Amino acid sequence: MPADDETIHDLFIIGGGINGCGIARDATGRGLTVALAEMNDLASATSSASTKLFHGGLRYLEYFEVRLVRESLIERETLLRAMPHISWPMRFVLPYHKDMRFEGTTPTSRILNTVMPWMKGRRPAWLIRFGLLLYDNLGGRKILPPTRTLMLKNRPEGAPLKDRFQKAFEYSDCWVEDARLVVLNARDAARRGAQVMTRTKVLSATRQADVWVIETEGPEGNATHKARMLVNAGGPWVGDIIQTKVRSNSKEGVRLVRGSHIVTKRLYDHDKCYFFQGEDGRIMFAIPYETDFTLIGTTDAEHHDPDKRPVCTPEEQSYMIDFVNHYFKQDITLDDIVWSYSGVRPLYDDGASSATAATRDYTIKVEEDGGAPVLNIFGGKITTYRRLAESAMKKIAPFFPQTGEPWTAGVALPGGDFGVKEVDSLIARLSDDYPFLTPFWARRLIRAYGTEAWAVLDDAKEAADLGEDFGATLTAREITWLMTEEWARRAEDVVWRRNKMGLRLSAEQIAHLDDWMQKAA
Repeated sequence: MPADDETIHDLFIIGGGINGCGIARDATGRGLTVALAEMNDLASATSSASTKLFHGGLRYLEYFEVRLVRESLIERETLLRAMPHISWPMRFVLPYHKDMRFEGTTPTSRILNTVMPWMKGRRPAWLIRFGLLLYDNLGGRKILPPTRTLMLKNRPEGAPLKDRFQKAFEYSDCWVEDARLVVLNARDAARRGAQVMTRTKVLSATRQADVWVIETEGPEGNATHKARMLVNAGGPWVGDIIQTKVRSNSKEGVRLVRGSHIVTKRLYDHDKCYFFQGEDGRIMFAIPYETDFTLIGTTDAEHHDPDKRPVCTPEEQSYMIDFVNHYFKQDITLDDIVWSYSGVRPLYDDGASSATAATRDYTIKVEEDGGAPVLNIFGGKITTYRRLAESAMKKIAPFFPQTGEPWTAGVALPGGDFGVKEVDSLIARLSDDYPFLTPFWARRLIRAYGTEAWAVLDDAKEAADLGEDFGATLTAREITWLMTEEWARRAEDVVWRRNKMGLRLSAEQIAHLDDWMQKAA
């Protein structure tokens, strides 16, 4: 945008990840005026590189992070109701073996090693059952089914596993399309009045008494913005923003931890996820992914430079393959990997001894320094993004007496205005209204757009009405929707964030789509 006039926003948010977009949505819904700047595409960093789960964090109980786990467990069902198109229940199978061990020196392991030294750091079955009992009841579960014990012999859950696994525990969590979650929060914020600017980099932010003056560089050149409060939701760049953009003397630190994942062809036939606990104390998920694939992750490794693009290293790939090969009958190799990705978690630096032990809880700090305030956000996990936004608003509210009350719990995101159990009937209705859709195509559209799928397809009577076919059911009609409604500008935005069609399209097809989008823009 061109240089602004004297308009002064209440909030200027730096960062278009889940925390920034979640706060923008909450704040605009309470009557505040909001501008948000993201230097790349929405969800282009950490928020599109998660393990894609709404979960309480079962292993966090071993670090006594009970508040975080309880808040996360409560949020699972709150979020599920608000976005049944991009989130759904999933059952997790935890195979039991006697060599399950704690990672490092967790508080729980230190206690057990003191009172029961003969356990030698192992996780006993009774402790796992007790943890799952807490997991079932801490969050007031209403929709999701409870934990149960499985005897694996002659069961589909046991078929892919080595014969030494005779028993497993099965519990509930939820899947979420992480990048779409970010975009839908941004869309809801925008339709409530927020100014969302993508590919817009903040060059500087300067206090002028009670106002921030923010200089940005975007697609239409440099611009100047003013705001009464600055929100630093820069994710991995939160520390860099404090030091080089805001030039604050804050002593708070961020710890960057890289989490990597690999994707293989589908490794088993059922729709449940495996939760593997290794002999080194680490955990690993194997999750049904995009119908025909399996997602495996994650790792925890220190990452020192936010500007260095995180990648899943060969060592991490080999580690994850070796890990799951201890469980699956059929070994996989590096040749089975069809895609890998990596994200940097911006954790609050609590001085933990290892990346795995570093807290996943969030920390929110307000600094005034005698002038306009800035709110810095450290850490957080995707499951608690809405609660983080509410916590941020508690910090923000004293500066804006007109701020409204919390409102986001249970309010549907765009396209999510239907019941959790109505997905199949919605798919059937879409297929009836547009008979040319294949079952895969209809399901994909509902899972991406929910009730807005009808707006995407609009008046089409046959597939040809949707314009050019770019492959894998992606058409010009849908791409135009993504460009006009969801800030997509390049093929990468579409095939790796708005959806995962990059797994099904060739490099040539993606390049052609990119050319088309640049011309259309």
